Amino acid sequence: MRIETEARAVAKFDLKPLIPAFGMEVRGLDLMDVSADTLFPDIRALFEEHSALLFRGQDLAPEKHLELAQLFGPIEDRQADERKPGEAFTIPEVSNVTEDGTTAGEMDLKTLNLKSNFLWHADSTFLPVPALSNILVARIVPTEGGATELASTRAAWAEMPEELKARIKGRGIWHRYSHSRKKISEELAKLPMFAKWPDQHWASVWPNPVNRREALYIASHAFQVDGYDESESETLLAELTEFCTQPRYVYSHRWEVGDVLLWDQRAVMHRGTPWPYDQPRKLSSICSSARESDGLAAIRMTPELA
Repeated sequence: MRIETEARAVAKFDLKPLIPAFGMEVRGLDLMDVSADTLFPDIRALFEEHSALLFRGQDLAPEKHLELAQLFGPIEDRQADERKPGEAFTIPEVSNVTEDGTTAGEMDLKTLNLKSNFLWHADSTFLPVPALSNILVARIVPTEGGATELASTRAAWAEMPEELKARIKGRGIWHRYSHSRKKISEELAKLPMFAKWPDQHWASVWPNPVNRREALYIASHAFQVDGYDESESETLLAELTEFCTQPRYVYSHRWEVGDVLLWDQRAVMHRGTPWPYDQPRKLSSICSSARESDGLAAIRMTPELA
């Protein structure tokens, strides 16, 4: 069935691998034409199989960006508790542009938070419900730098030496938002926005419920692995991240305005890269939360498993 579904998609669109290990550029598709019944089933099938999809030269309106994200799942809203009654959700931005239109200085907390995103991570592993997908849309891009890099933890897991696999397989991992921020700045980590949620405990491997392919589920937010102390955990997590981010598993995307990049948070880590901070960079970003149908039960750690 999966092969038949992808064959239909190939017939409709021009597909080009991002790199041999994973990912597809989808050509000949206007995301403004996507609806639940039209084109999205093909996009979802490609998403399950290839983990990352690139659509170049799109003119994706904000309301359509939101609609597309809702097709993947409930919209993640980290500011829900801060919003006034009746105040509408606004699409998050990954940007160094301040409210007055200037750019944030390199040591401003806003920029330091962006630098935290230069660490390899999956989004929202620190939330009670983690993310399934992220859809990034390029609105303003710098003249150099500012790439987004994706690493397939599914392709890496499939090729990982058994000795390394054995050290993590079957174990749970604890995640904390402030942990990744503390790696960049103690001051940043102390901000209330990074302490809203209790530590989260997820299994180290997330199997895809559609094709049963497994992926290592780690992030810069991870701070302890079951059965190891924090120092041992840090060493192991660093080894795993290093293996998963070898060049053969990494796609680096140099943005152009109108590019849309989406990926499977269950099977892909990502990071930003530096750019001249006096130049504006703005990406619109919407994460969709995972649902039970996306395999949440497989990574949920019960007290008996901890």
